[in-house]
Amino acid sequence: MGEVIVSFRVMPKDTSVNIEALEKKIKEAIQPQRISQQPVAFGIVAFYVVKLVPDAEGVLQQTEDKLRAIDDVGEVEITGITRSL
Repeated sequence: MGEVIVSFRVMPKDTSVNIEALEKKIKEAIQPQRISQQPVAFGIVAFYVVKLVPDAEGVLQQTEDKLRAIDDVGEVEITGITRSL
């Protein structure tokens, strides 16, 4: 069984969310390999998160569920999946 590299776009609930605190919560929840911030519009910042996960049934869904369970997260979208070598 291999691993896959998954990219997520994580949006905060609204502009009043503390961005630094949310980044820390994301890091604690899934221990991503990489996380970056990008302004979207009207003071909203999107997080682009990259995580290496095992290529096993249900693991990707569990990772997505962990992100959705964070209080200040409004939206989670998978933006890419690539097989790791």
